[in-house]
Amino acid sequence: MDLALKVIEITAPVFLLAGMGFLWVRLGFEYRVQFVTRLSMTLAVPALIFVALMETEIPADSLSKISLAAIVGYTCAAFGAWVLLRLTGLDLRTYLAPVMMGNTGNIGLPLALFAYGDEGLGYAVVVFAISSIFAFTFGVWTVARTNSPLTMFKEPMVAATLLGALFLWQDWQTPLVLTNTLSLLGQMAIPLMLITLGVAVGRLAPQNVGRSLWVALAKISLCASIGWVLGRWFDLPPVAFGILVLQLAAPAAVTSYLIAEKYGADAQAVAGLVVVSTLLSIVTLPLLLSLVL
Repeated sequence: MDLALKVIEITAPVFLLAGMGFLWVRLGFEYRVQFVTRLSMTLAVPALIFVALMETEIPADSLSKISLAAIVGYTCAAFGAWVLLRLTGLDLRTYLAPVMMGNTGNIGLPLALFAYGDEGLGYAVVVFAISSIFAFTFGVWTVARTNSPLTMFKEPMVAATLLGALFLWQDWQTPLVLTNTLSLLGQMAIPLMLITLGVAVGRLAPQNVGRSLWVALAKISLCASIGWVLGRWFDLPPVAFGILVLQLAAPAAVTSYLIAEKYGADAQAVAGLVVVSTLLSIVTLPLLLSLVL
């Protein structure tokens, strides 16, 4: 009973905030997703990542372990997704990126913070940064086939990760006035991301719900298993282990839909997977959380 209550206390704020965004758009209120997303990804999220890395007290060895585990994890997820899609005959351009990549930002970061506090957030931003690099390089390439790996350095999140890692490595600190400013800026990232997720899901028009359901179940099973095996293989400490499993098992990201729409893949099929896997995560993430706590 105590564990169930704790899981509810951790996951309820995540889905309640997303639900507010969903209800907001369903009531017909204006919400400019493009503006809010750009604000979040250009200012708020990079500030959150930089401060979390700079101020983390997590041992460097543990951060190195989870970084390597995440890199191997997404590589394994890409291979596993490729095998799954080849066996089922689904279009690689449409499904490969959303199956291998999860919503480590909108859902993963808040869940890590509520479940494990600042320590969990420190681990989660590392996995989030690595997943973002995969998304903006290999993920886009699978759809567009024209993307250069150098484009990832244009993303503020990547720059914030590299800079935060440098400050962590050198044990540097920004002046207090700047740290406070960046901390305040980063604090708006999580509620903005969750509300925007709800708005995006509310606006998507899913198709082929039956297919989306079994693909979503296969994605979650595949990625959660990879996270569990690698977490044990790399002998991660308990918090890092939980973060790796939860981040890899996150539902398909709205970013996958935007990429599919931009580069001419089947955006409606991806929309179905995003919506169904997000709704499914209301059950799957609390279940996984109860196993890793």
